[in-house]
Amino acid sequence: AGGTENEQVAAAKNTPPMLALLLATPTFMVAPAPPSSLRAPVRAATSMGSLDRRAVGVGAAAAVALGTADRASAAEGGYPKMTIKTTQGEMEFEMWDDVAPKHVKSFLTLAKQGFFDGGAFHRIIPGFVIQGGDPNAKVGYGPSGTLDGADKAKVRKWGTGGPGYNVPAEFNERIHEFGVLSMARSNDPDSAGSQFFVCLGNLPSLDRKYTTFGKLTKGDDVLRKIAAAKTVTGDIPFERQGIERVDPL
Repeated sequence: AGGTENEQVAAAKNTPPMLALLLATPTFMVAPAPPSSLRAPVRAATSMGSLDRRAVGVGAAAAVALGTADRASAAEGGYPKMTIKTTQGEMEFEMWDDVAPKHVKSFLTLAKQGFFDGGAFHRIIPGFVIQGGDPNAKVGYGPSGTLDGADKAKVRKWGTGGPGYNVPAEFNERIHEFGVLSMARSNDPDSAGSQFFVCLGNLPSLDRKYTTFGKLTKGDDVLRKIAAAKTVTGDIPFERQGIERVDPL
């Protein structure tokens, strides 16, 4: 794409969300749709080409059929679940261990260890995603819980952290739609860690390029409240949107 990071971020902001937008950390960005790829922010990005279902030999009907079969199979035993208690209320998710077992196992293991507790959603893009899971986002806000009096050096680190290991990609046929839980990553498909995002709409440009591993089952209103939070340059919430606890059920 070229240009400085600020120019690339600006370009992404002026592009319709379905075409290209950033997700993640200094090494994460979303898969743009044609005709070009854009770098997207949180401190760095990954450029990925658009998904061409014909090229990979999977038509829309086939993808739906595969997804339906996966769900039917998993429904027999039931999905594991977890809750995310936020400063706006509680959300509950089912975890798709049938299509992304490594991601689900890693996420639930970190949750049991309290890894996510006291964190925050450090990036919010209305109509696109809310993103969290970076341990660096546990600190940085000012005494009032806003960016007033914030520690700028610590804020600059938001979006750069992880658990110290990576999870191999498990791209699958589950689509990115409202409430779907997916994992942020860098240019390397196998670079997922702890940073995750929750979709705020249908995002087909991300399908099969980021690992979907769960979906919201309760708390739509909470997700919408977080998505409506005021943000500043860089899609950073002005007021802390806290992740108080993450608990496997």
